[in-house]
Amino acid sequence: MSKKKFHFVGVCGTAMGSVAVAMQERGYEVTGSDQNVYPPMSTFLADSGVAVSSGFSADHIPEDTDVVVIGNAMSRGNAEVEEVLNRKLLYVSLPEVLKEHFLRGKRNLVVSGTHGKTTTSAILAWLLESAGTNPSHMIGGIPTNLGKGARFTDSEFTVLEGDEYDTAFFDKRSKFLHYLPEVVVVNNIEFDHADIYDSIDEIKLTFQRLLNVVPSNGVAFVNGDDANCLEVAAKAPAPIQTVGFDASCDVCIEDVDYRGAWSSFTVYGEQFSIPMSGEFNVRNAAMAVCSARFVGLSSEQIQSGLEQFDGIARRQQLRGEEAGVKVVDDFAHHPTAIDLAIDALRQKYSPERLWVVFEPRSNTTRRNIFQKELAQALCRADRSVVAGVPNPEKVEEADRLSPEQLITDINERGGSGFFHANVDTIVEQVANEAQPGDVVAVLSNGGFDGIHDKLLAALSATAVASE
Repeated sequence: MSKKKFHFVGVCGTAMGSVAVAMQERGYEVTGSDQNVYPPMSTFLADSGVAVSSGFSADHIPEDTDVVVIGNAMSRGNAEVEEVLNRKLLYVSLPEVLKEHFLRGKRNLVVSGTHGKTTTSAILAWLLESAGTNPSHMIGGIPTNLGKGARFTDSEFTVLEGDEYDTAFFDKRSKFLHYLPEVVVVNNIEFDHADIYDSIDEIKLTFQRLLNVVPSNGVAFVNGDDANCLEVAAKAPAPIQTVGFDASCDVCIEDVDYRGAWSSFTVYGEQFSIPMSGEFNVRNAAMAVCSARFVGLSSEQIQSGLEQFDGIARRQQLRGEEAGVKVVDDFAHHPTAIDLAIDALRQKYSPERLWVVFEPRSNTTRRNIFQKELAQALCRADRSVVAGVPNPEKVEEADRLSPEQLITDINERGGSGFFHANVDTIVEQVANEAQPGDVVAVLSNGGFDGIHDKLLAALSATAVASE
């Protein structure tokens, strides 16, 4: 009997919701449930005919459901997870649904790595879109050109941000191992996801497994300047092309030129330009160029697409300017990403002073694994403001990041650091001390209590009061 009725547990996640709607459009009967059912995802699901229940309850799973799709955020103890197990229903992960219903037989381009996945996959998806191929894509951010993080079309191409995070509570393999790649990009490999991995060796092992499933008619473009990437690629059975700045790379990035918000570079003997700043974005763009070229795009198509690329929400996104002070939103939270973001912000804006407001919110930065590395990165800003650790009780005190020690270390390294436990105090300091020409970069992988709008409002009010 064909399985036609699917129920999604945790349906309001961006990827889950997008796949649920795509399944509905393909003729399946789809229901779903989630704890937080609110626009825009709730509206998107309702307009597409997906019935969504608020909260989790055994009663939300229809009696005649054929397959239950369990989201990555779900765990044992969830009422619907327990019902699925008790009733011995067929259950699968979202990556499994993608593999069987959307990726099999397609030309799948998977972008992986500790940093740069979202940017590189967004550039690549846009290159394919601007060339008229109408690709499917699933990306962790929202590319401005594409308007949404995920969509599924009838195109032969699918671009996926390949996450090394685990698949589901019942499948601890990395998500990207399900994606049937023809092309893989490995931007870089560093230690991250401390809640999942115990060491860099475990992370390298999962990337080795990814390269093991690249077919002989595919290719893996690997960062040739990264020792971990080279180690992982050394025994890979897949065709490997190293990409980087070192002259030993198979594809060498040359003639790099930075001009404010624009960067240009040469690969394959041809020059390309993109309206983004920073060395890491040049590398991201070069990886996208290599991948697009491999699947058949011309140099002219690639250059045209690069020049029209508008960026990604929450990646060096200018949220506004008040009293001559720019407020920029960025997703950086790993020490390496913070370091690279600081370089790019200085290049792009040439600020009088660069403020970095950092929220240690990720599962890794809430821990003290990068206590010293974070200080080394943050001390490079003219002013560094660190917030309290969100939900500190979720990490044992002995393993928890100490913001107070982080500020001490920043100042000992010649920086100017401040710790404030709450957003209102941070906003007060920045609004009182920021000057025209300053740039305030907010670095967080969460909402950070609406700090961007609060900063802009406070800066405006301060400017009015001083008139």
